[in-house]
Amino acid sequence: MAEQRNLILAVLLSILVLLGFEFVWRAVFPPPPVEQTEMADAGGPGTDGSGAAIAPGTAPQAPGGTEAGLPPAPGTPSVPGAIPPAETASRAEVLAATEGGRVTIDTAELQGSIRLKGARLDDLILTEYRESLDEDSPPIHLFSPAGAPDPYYAEFGWVATTASGATINMPMPGPDTPWAASSDTLRVGQPVTLTWDNGAGLRFTRTVAVDEHFLFTVTQRVENTGDETLALFPYGLVSRTDRPATTGIWILHEGPLGVFDGTLTEVNYGDLEDEQTQTHTTTGGWIGITDKYWLAALAFDQEREANARFVRHVTDGRERFQVDYRLSGQTLAPGGIAETTNRLFAGAKKVQLLDGYADEYGITNFDLAIDFGWFYFMTKPFFYSLLWLEDLLGNYGLAIIAFVILLKLAFFPLANKAYTSMSKMKKMQPELKKIQERFKDDKPRAQQEIMGLYQREGVNPLSGCMPILIQIPVFFALYKVLFVSIEMRHAPFYGWIQDLSAPDPTNIFTLFGLIPWNTPDILHIGIWPLIMGASMFLQQKLNPAPPDPTQARIMAMLPILFTFILARFAAGLVIYWTLNNILSMAQQWFIMKRVGAKVNP
Repeated sequence: MAEQRNLILAVLLSILVLLGFEFVWRAVFPPPPVEQTEMADAGGPGTDGSGAAIAPGTAPQAPGGTEAGLPPAPGTPSVPGAIPPAETASRAEVLAATEGGRVTIDTAELQGSIRLKGARLDDLILTEYRESLDEDSPPIHLFSPAGAPDPYYAEFGWVATTASGATINMPMPGPDTPWAASSDTLRVGQPVTLTWDNGAGLRFTRTVAVDEHFLFTVTQRVENTGDETLALFPYGLVSRTDRPATTGIWILHEGPLGVFDGTLTEVNYGDLEDEQTQTHTTTGGWIGITDKYWLAALAFDQEREANARFVRHVTDGRERFQVDYRLSGQTLAPGGIAETTNRLFAGAKKVQLLDGYADEYGITNFDLAIDFGWFYFMTKPFFYSLLWLEDLLGNYGLAIIAFVILLKLAFFPLANKAYTSMSKMKKMQPELKKIQERFKDDKPRAQQEIMGLYQREGVNPLSGCMPILIQIPVFFALYKVLFVSIEMRHAPFYGWIQDLSAPDPTNIFTLFGLIPWNTPDILHIGIWPLIMGASMFLQQKLNPAPPDPTQARIMAMLPILFTFILARFAAGLVIYWTLNNILSMAQQWFIMKRVGAKVNP
């Protein structure tokens, strides 16, 4: 029996460590600010000797204007544009001062603009999402131009070589290229065509279309009006200046990521400090930068080979993170036309939306942009189940409650067997105590007698572990769903719970708002966590107590520990755990009455 208790205790404490360490540690020891160091004077990937960044696809230049070296492969895009000094202007001021004009983006879910100088998509607002529940909270600004706070943008283009692979001395589209637009507004069903002639035999056309959600389709076309055969390499990039604030929790990836040859690759921002550039060769897939709820991702041609990169670049103490790709080259003879179509997703990571794009455009494993974690085979079905229940009931909180009930019904046969065994063990407690007292000086004999009693009564002591062991992966999978799914963000329940993805906002240590005291996170215990802790305590009382007094005291502490740990978890998860405890108690009480076990301890 002692061994089984040790097993349960080990499992429970392991889960406490896994799920609670980040919350407790960060509450007591908040993370220090990111230290940014400058690179060596010689510069890093995509930089020249002064540390200034190079335009895509061009070679570094020595101080005298001569070539200092070539890119590692023809047409490999480099980090474009010089990193501006720390922002001195607001986003609105930077947009108003833009040279060359802008094309306005106007859809039901997006507002923003494309800078015509460089054809850079650097201004994007997600109009249906706000930073907080406050009515005056601003909408989510995903992309911002250079010079404004948190520069973040996407670019597309070409680089060219001769047919033999030699570098050509010919103007190519870059960050400063002045494009002409066919319209001043981009809307759903009304694409905008950008044109530019390099004056040396190449005429570039770029058509940008946007759907009703967050997907931009960029079709690039080049016409060779000269007399030289060229090789053109289309590229796309997403660049982000300054490391963004993240949740800092190990179970969630935020930063560069991509799918290459069907395999997901995730790179933390810190991973690129030691290895400035990571490269991948793939046919099909995508590459991007993800936040908890937002994503900027490039989905390149799924039939062509692509060289993809994760890049970190530092100048004047400011970091820039870039993800980019370069497709295989296209030969462009005199009079010929080269064309490529690629896509940019820039918006909210909605599961159904990503699945729809994956199916429609064949984007490999696009749903992996949402970090469903180790239990992916459970988390995604759980999400769709909750989504269906929410459509049926009209509230995600009610959907969680209904989901718990369905889970209890699904596991009823197994739980029924386990609770029957536990109830019989409860009934046997007087006999167990007699054996322990009779053989208190002979523990091996006591264990032998106890096992004999189990066999005579047909009780399996290990079966009592099953309800707990079953709940652990289910609990973790549901936690991931509530934590990472934007559909749960700002989803209200009833009463004081206005965001099921956030912790219960009430706090017993401030007398629920009566005392104006900003408590540490570890001392933030809301009403729902208290109810959960009470339900766990009552459920524990229905179970047979451990024979060892030390184990009994440790087990008695678990409801308190779980109350503190789960208090910082999503309110929806606490509601799930509380209702699960209540239903389990009801089921166990009924079984105990049926087998004749004493209900009250």
